Amino acid sequence: MERVVITGIGLVTPVGVGTLEPWHALLAGESGIGPITRFDAARFRARIAGEVKGWDGSRWIEKKRLKEMDRFIEFALGATSLATTDASLELTEEERPRAGCIIGVGLGGLPALERTKETLLAKGPDKVSPYTIPALISNLAAGQVSIAHHLEGPSYCTTSACSSGAHAIGEASQWIRLGKTDVMIAGGAEATISPVGIAGFEAMFALSRRNDEPRRASRPFDRGRDGFVCGEGAAILVLESLSRATRRGARVYAELTGYGASSDAYHITQPLPQHRGAQRAMRMALDDAKIPPDAVDYVNAHGTSTPVGDLEESRAIAAVFGARAIDKGAEKDAGTRTDSRLWVSSTKSMMGHLLGAAGAVEAAICALAIAKESVPPTINLDDPDPECNLDFVPNTARRRAVRHAMSNSFGFGGTNCALVLSRLGA
Repeated sequence: MERVVITGIGLVTPVGVGTLEPWHALLAGESGIGPITRFDAARFRARIAGEVKGWDGSRWIEKKRLKEMDRFIEFALGATSLATTDASLELTEEERPRAGCIIGVGLGGLPALERTKETLLAKGPDKVSPYTIPALISNLAAGQVSIAHHLEGPSYCTTSACSSGAHAIGEASQWIRLGKTDVMIAGGAEATISPVGIAGFEAMFALSRRNDEPRRASRPFDRGRDGFVCGEGAAILVLESLSRATRRGARVYAELTGYGASSDAYHITQPLPQHRGAQRAMRMALDDAKIPPDAVDYVNAHGTSTPVGDLEESRAIAAVFGARAIDKGAEKDAGTRTDSRLWVSSTKSMMGHLLGAAGAVEAAICALAIAKESVPPTINLDDPDPECNLDFVPNTARRRAVRHAMSNSFGFGGTNCALVLSRLGA
């Protein structure tokens, strides 16, 4: 089996665009959440979101081609350009058939669909753009990336709600592990801050209504949490076989060592009690990585800021990781490099919930935590829920040599995904 390493990271997020800019913002505890500007949200109960500020797709895409794509595809192309540049990735013509692309997308081009419906009603079918379908279908994120970068290997989309980006990375790693490809572009993209997107989640009472305090609205594991905040963006990872990365002298952020996936088979939106499906995914990922639970130093939690979801994930993490997760340890060691406890944080507290892109962004954060020996905080954790009895790295980032990190992603329909990332040679 080939080993899989991460050699490039590209991030398009509400806290910044690039590789290190978003990372530094997260370590500083900066929030990217504010009032919705993508449309007039005055009539909505939830009027805040994590938007990508100042986005200009023409930085990475020919202006004449922008009409072919909705915003999520632009994000995917921008993040891919950032990632491949970060990786110094160059492919020969002989290598292109063994280089592929899998990008997870949850909802696809809702804004394009809404605009098309308005055109259809106002002007009739003859005025509908021929680019409508290519602009909104989910697999065109991977399709456009494959075209732009001449990737002739597998190209497709994983759609599993909020696990989409994580599943894409896990599935892409399998192509390399089995020796079928040498390079995979993998991640997630989403841009559904639109009337239908916000109204749909709002109707489910899933969104925070803390409109007067947008930067404090996403508060995972806090007693005052009242729902998640929608976000948008993309994350792309360059995955390579370790043998190829070594041959070309590539810089390695981390190794992708474990992938676990499961289904609750229970309810369309609610997790199993004790989040037993999530437990199975986490244990599967640990088994795949061939490490015991106590080898993991950091978990980037799904941590959406919903009352039920945060509680059940906390219980699941405690069940999988045991005493090391729930033992508060000696006070003098708390939050220090010598602290032996499991550290858990939710970076959704700063970016909101990027839906289909969330798992990819958070996997990238785990890779950076390993490479940079730092763990980003859970901000707005001012009044911890006593039933969520873990160390959530409240409000301030910490330094630690992270050997192994886990990224959790769970979605509607009961889909669960866990990834384990490891320091090379750990």
